[in-house]
Amino acid sequence: MGIKVLHTEWSNGYGGQEIRILSEIQVMRNLGVESALACRENAQILNKAQNLGIKTFTLPFKRKTDILSIWGLKQLLKHYDILNTHSGIDTWCGGLASIGSGKKFIRTRHLSTPIHPSRLNFINNLADFIITTGESVREAMIRDNRIKPEKITSIPTGIDIGIFQKDLYDKESLKEHYKIPKNKIIIGNLGVMRYAKRQDIFIQVAKEIHKKYPNTYFIIGGSGDSFPHLEGLIQGGEREENAEDYIKLLGHIEKPAEFLSMLDIFLLTSEKEGVPQSLMQALLMEIPSVAADVGSIKDLYHNNNFLLTPKPTLEEFLKALKTLLEHPSCIEINPYFIIGKFSSEAMGRKILAIYEGVLGENFAYS
Repeated sequence: MGIKVLHTEWSNGYGGQEIRILSEIQVMRNLGVESALACRENAQILNKAQNLGIKTFTLPFKRKTDILSIWGLKQLLKHYDILNTHSGIDTWCGGLASIGSGKKFIRTRHLSTPIHPSRLNFINNLADFIITTGESVREAMIRDNRIKPEKITSIPTGIDIGIFQKDLYDKESLKEHYKIPKNKIIIGNLGVMRYAKRQDIFIQVAKEIHKKYPNTYFIIGGSGDSFPHLEGLIQGGEREENAEDYIKLLGHIEKPAEFLSMLDIFLLTSEKEGVPQSLMQALLMEIPSVAADVGSIKDLYHNNNFLLTPKPTLEEFLKALKTLLEHPSCIEINPYFIIGKFSSEAMGRKILAIYEGVLGENFAYS
């Protein structure tokens, strides 16, 4: 009989973390692991999971000690071997539900934001194993949260190398479809629109760069709470120019590879990240890229394959982008590094080893 895993997700939003969960479930399904998802009734991930044929359950996840959710998970766990939690509230509910269940509890930590070091914040220590999506997150949890090194490892989100190949897409016809100028240098940013992604800095960079390099055109793909604010920044006001002639918001992007294939340069302006999928995808598609040394972005850096700025500031991004525009050969694009370490297949093999290990005896991941 195959391994059965129940995943949980508290968030109602839909971004890199939720995409990772669904991707992971699909990859593991191909490896013989039966997975289901418990989330909130209004969560965006719910319909997407159901459309992929993933078994789903809904729970309130109102707070970390939500009795209804803890009880519900306890009942569901009777039919699963492993509980794999992904956000804060569902980790508390799930961790508490796993006590006395005889089932294994795995906690996946996606974010790079610090976890409070208080000993009252003990839920992560209850986990049989912890998976992080970046090495810096793993190191922080060992250092600050007293997690034993043998109980935690980093497994970055894998990407489908069959989709993110630049030769599969007609760059010019896609520009026509999205109404993007064909005779410009296209610089893009892709991601959910929330403050930590700092698309506001991307817009500031665009305005400054366009003054010196008028042949540039900037596009942002994504949706989220920050969309109206970003739209206002582009439109300007009494003291700000209207930049709609050279900065365009494309909204939600259903097919990231199509978006990325239109770009000449990818600029990630995030100030908080794990290992960002958008940058990983851009590097696989051999797009010259710029990002800051935050979170676990450095995990993707290898032999100068993109420009890594020391800080996520306007000044640093301007400097890096000017360098790339004037000296395109300053980086050495190497998609094979991404293929070797960050494919979906590599992610699946590592996760399966953990699942098999925690269900066995005397488990020590290496």
